[in-house]
Amino acid sequence: MSSAQFVRPARAADVDAVVAVQVASWRSVYGELLPDEVLEEMGGGEARERFREQWSSAVASPPTSRHRLVVATDEEAGKRTVVGFAAFGPAGDPDLWPGKDAEVFALHVAPELTRRGHGSRLLNACVDQLVESGFGTVYVWVPEADNALRSFFESSGWRADGARREIDLGSPLAMVRLHAAITA
Repeated sequence: MSSAQFVRPARAADVDAVVAVQVASWRSVYGELLPDEVLEEMGGGEARERFREQWSSAVASPPTSRHRLVVATDEEAGKRTVVGFAAFGPAGDPDLWPGKDAEVFALHVAPELTRRGHGSRLLNACVDQLVESGFGTVYVWVPEADNALRSFFESSGWRADGARREIDLGSPLAMVRLHAAITA
């Protein structure tokens, strides 16, 4: 493991790397849960351009001062690269209070670099910044089916709170909401 790993705020120059990590991670996390044509579309030029616009906006003008996009970096052969990212801020679900409830909107690590501590560093950075911003509980939506993303959050102590929803990504995908208390 590199000693040059850290998490920092995302910059405009990171957006293409964030998009690449997102597409690769989605294929890995959702690969068995979605039809092949949906996965193909997620990695296509049109989808990548939408993701690029979304993350560029998140860096340049976040919706509020409490929204953040951070990246995990690592240095290999003298070159620092983005290997993962997380987006988080006030919770958006109508049953939650955005003054005290936060949400991790996305947390992804390049699939070939998982299990090296990048996800844990991203999650710790999210929680540290959310606590600093006065949040008390944090939530995340993950696929209901057994998958690496859900397992990662549950192994970090997050638990289902009973909320469920389906999203339509070409076929219905059942999601569950996990939560964790982040203040005593």
